[in-house]
Amino acid sequence: MRFDSVEYEVIDNTALVTLDEPEKLNALSPGIRSGFITALQQAEDDPNVRVIVITGAGDKSFCAGADISGFEFNTTFVKSFIDKVLDVLAMPEQVTKPVIAAVNGYAFGGGFEISIASDFIIASEKAKFGVPEIKLGLLPGFAIVRLAELVGRQMAKYLSMLGEPISAQEAKELGLVLKVVPHDQLLKQAFDLADKLSSKPQMAIRYAKSVYNRELGGADITYAKDVMPFLFLDDDAQEGVNAFREKRPPRFK
Repeated sequence: MRFDSVEYEVIDNTALVTLDEPEKLNALSPGIRSGFITALQQAEDDPNVRVIVITGAGDKSFCAGADISGFEFNTTFVKSFIDKVLDVLAMPEQVTKPVIAAVNGYAFGGGFEISIASDFIIASEKAKFGVPEIKLGLLPGFAIVRLAELVGRQMAKYLSMLGEPISAQEAKELGLVLKVVPHDQLLKQAFDLADKLSSKPQMAIRYAKSVYNRELGGADITYAKDVMPFLFLDDDAQEGVNAFREKRPPRFK
């Protein structure tokens, strides 16, 4: 089954959601955003699905972040863009069923954020993680309200302010990744975990997720939605995005 640019398949009690625009490194295009929401809602509504696994098509990228090819610098577009993207990134937190991110390659920007919104991350040894938005004069809208709790304030600042990628092993050492596995074993390992979760009492599993996530997705996301558009309208942000499109180094003021 396919929803826009996302493949959807149910195997036993696990829904496999595959971001499927590998030629664009599975960046968060409108097709991937809409397909992702539909796929997760389909899994949420299906009583036979107990666990959701998210991965990316191809061997190179899980999700390389936002697709800014059609970005417009005006308040109406920016506010709508931020609202829609943050809703997508937060969705793995908000579905009641456990979500496993099987990260097969680049998890940058929005891809990094989808992975940390998931309940568990199983990473290929080839995976790389990062929030490179600072290189465009921006900041990660979702990770900015999550990273400090996950890796501590100092490391959250380091990752956000420098935008440098880290390896799967480094991500594991920071506590972001549950397990690093050989690349050709990624989906098997993710489904092994899914099968274990599926075998447990489901009300208890959902209650555990609800309790551990009880403070997520409230005022912090609303604040990010309200504040982030102003950063996108800064001169440096416009220069960063234009430089990226033109494949040249940015000249920040």
